[in-house]
Amino acid sequence: PAGCPAPLPEGCSQCVQHMLLSRQLATKKAKGKGQSQAKVNINAALVEDIINLEETNEDMQAVIEALKEDFTRNLNVRTSPGALDHITVVTKDGKFPLNQLGQISQKSPQLMIVNMASFPESTAAAAKAIRESGMNLNPEVDGAVIRVPVPKVTREHRESLAKLAKQSTNKSKEALRKVRSKSITQVKKFKNKVSEDTIWLLEKQIQQMADEAATEMDKLLTAKTKELLG
Repeated sequence: PAGCPAPLPEGCSQCVQHMLLSRQLATKKAKGKGQSQAKVNINAALVEDIINLEETNEDMQAVIEALKEDFTRNLNVRTSPGALDHITVVTKDGKFPLNQLGQISQKSPQLMIVNMASFPESTAAAAKAIRESGMNLNPEVDGAVIRVPVPKVTREHRESLAKLAKQSTNKSKEALRKVRSKSITQVKKFKNKVSEDTIWLLEKQIQQMADEAATEMDKLLTAKTKELLG
């Protein structure tokens, strides 16, 4: 470009960045009114001095993975001992997964047992955590043993789990919005250092990434709801 100080034919890196981003913007605007908009696909290396798009994508994917894990671990029609493993128990010494404090076993299809003999002082806290886990469980304490009746698979129970799945998805979408907002705030810090087109494209790219992640969450929720309701 005229005025570029670089001796190489391709110009300096800033000029290359501006040229490529301008092409992307022109392509997008050329789609015209009433037509579907083209996807923004910025080369992350060109804007790494403004924002790490790969890191933003990783943060969004982490939210999706956390939702998948929550669905798998906590939202099953039939409760199994493994579903209790990672229930967080708040004790005077800190927070611990239930399986680190008690021995969990299945005595029968209708009953699970949590033996708290190793940490009897945490029995009440463990029972409270199980009761408040959102898994529709009502534990009964007998000394250092917690008896956990397994609820029958009723239509009401299935619908309750489906509602929890929806709530979990909404919480995950809120976490996704925070990632998006943080990234856009980072981009806006450079509004006086780079062109408006660059800022506009980056904001569109981040929003596009967030929309795709939200769509993935909706698909997960649809599949989980179908599984739960039968």
